[in-house]
Amino acid sequence: MSLPRKPFCILPLFLTIFANLELIAHPKSAPDYNTLVYKGCAKQSLSDPSGVYSQAISTLYGTLVQQSSKTRFFKTTTGTSQTTITGLFQCRGDLSNVDCYNCVSRLPTLTDKLCGKPVAARIQLLGCYMLYEVAGFAQISGLELLYKTCGGSSAGGTGFQERRDTAFSTLESGVTSGNGFYTTSYESMFVLGQCQGDLGTSDCGSCVKTAVQRAQVECGSSISGQIYLHKCFISYSYYPNGIPKRSSPTSSSSPYTPTSSSSPDTQQNTGKTVAIILGGAAGVGFLVICMLFARSLLKKNDGKSIAHFTLTSKLCVCVCV
Repeated sequence: MSLPRKPFCILPLFLTIFANLELIAHPKSAPDYNTLVYKGCAKQSLSDPSGVYSQAISTLYGTLVQQSSKTRFFKTTTGTSQTTITGLFQCRGDLSNVDCYNCVSRLPTLTDKLCGKPVAARIQLLGCYMLYEVAGFAQISGLELLYKTCGGSSAGGTGFQERRDTAFSTLESGVTSGNGFYTTSYESMFVLGQCQGDLGTSDCGSCVKTAVQRAQVECGSSISGQIYLHKCFISYSYYPNGIPKRSSPTSSSSPYTPTSSSSPDTQQNTGKTVAIILGGAAGVGFLVICMLFARSLLKKNDGKSIAHFTLTSKLCVCVCV
């Protein structure tokens, strides 16, 4: 007498297929605050035959990384009177302490990799930056342009520059009353600005105003832009189809900068369409598997059906013998 066979169920496979389809339809977007924006490396290399500067820089890095888990801005000086090194870090104002730490902790390695050991270096990521300067390094103006980027697409149409300039005006006033960081939206325009943490209110306002003027002149009707001055930066993005909603106002992702005319809604609909097509194909394949399995059982028992299976409009239940 043959032993009864254990139930066989293909349902977990079916659910796994649809779980993967869900990932296709709604892909998870990783935070992009660790993306490199630019590097600034002094041309003069650090003369350090005894290694005292290297030790001082290493100590500086350790202090800055440690403080990044507690605050979004920190500035300090290390070394002796002959090897004084000043350094600081700053995270974007909407990053959590954890995100700030994760961002800043990457910077020492990036600095060594991208710059080596110059007398001064600055590495800017989307979510944070770090810099150090050896005593005696020539200082530059806080309004010095360090980096700019303007979106390749032109917004065109009427009223774009008016909407952008109104958003900029709100940004200028908001950043001075918002402790050096401010973000807002106005009629499909998203703007963000931040000043260095030790900048006074008046100087912060002047810096952001200068950055705004740079954006107006140098980016023109570009759909997006970023202007980084030595002591502040601004960014803006225009969304013709409306600013996409974020899961949280303190999301660690930086503002989305569109690179094409497609809107987030269009991209989401495309994902749903793909999921429907693949889901239909998976469903048909699943039904075929059930039928072949039942047919195999019937053949193995000389045509005597001792198998039972049930098909519904969506699922095939366990086939038992």
